[in-house]
Amino acid sequence: MDNSQMQRGIVIKDDWPGYSLDLFTYPEHYHEDIENVYIPHGVIMNRTERLARYIMDDFGDSNIMVLCVLKGGYKFCADLVEFIKVLGRNSNRYLETRVEFIRLKSYLNDQSTEDLHIIGSRDLSFLRGKSVLIVEAIVDTGKTMKALLQHVKTFEPKMVKVAGLLVKRVPNMAESLTDYVGFEIPNRFVVGYALDYNEYFRDLNHICVISKTGKTKYKV
Repeated sequence: MDNSQMQRGIVIKDDWPGYSLDLFTYPEHYHEDIENVYIPHGVIMNRTERLARYIMDDFGDSNIMVLCVLKGGYKFCADLVEFIKVLGRNSNRYLETRVEFIRLKSYLNDQSTEDLHIIGSRDLSFLRGKSVLIVEAIVDTGKTMKALLQHVKTFEPKMVKVAGLLVKRVPNMAESLTDYVGFEIPNRFVVGYALDYNEYFRDLNHICVISKTGKTKYKV
């Protein structure tokens, strides 16, 4: 696979209807709040394992300082790091991984905001001289990620790579900012697998499309 295809990940077309809810299990209280299962949990896990292989190949013998973007990235990060550990145990190239967390606020309801809001300490001096992997659940225009990368680089890490589970096809999309992409998706608001809508839907295992009813019910 060439680098451009690897970077784009699995491309989900604009007219992809998703899977019927009747084919999967999910919390019943969300029945009217989601339209379909867009990416099943098993597909997410398999793709995440493949990304772990790419990462191990790229990082070589360098230990990995993982910077997990909360809250949406925590499931993807946990599964990705676990796959890296399993692959390492089954080979002669075990990479030590240390995970640190950073929390950003970039959405209100279903709209991405312009500014980078780091919640908690902005001091990332522990990244100095380290090989850093930023793990984010979803990247769209990339304004937030670009600001975070600029902030991280002020602490002089050895290298910085970005893993994004989802990259949205939007005007001025941030494809070039993301080194490892799980899925490239249309500009639809998705929830589940720790992705939320005003803190709801994080308990869904699958990635789903939120319905108009769901948006109305949980709007703030």
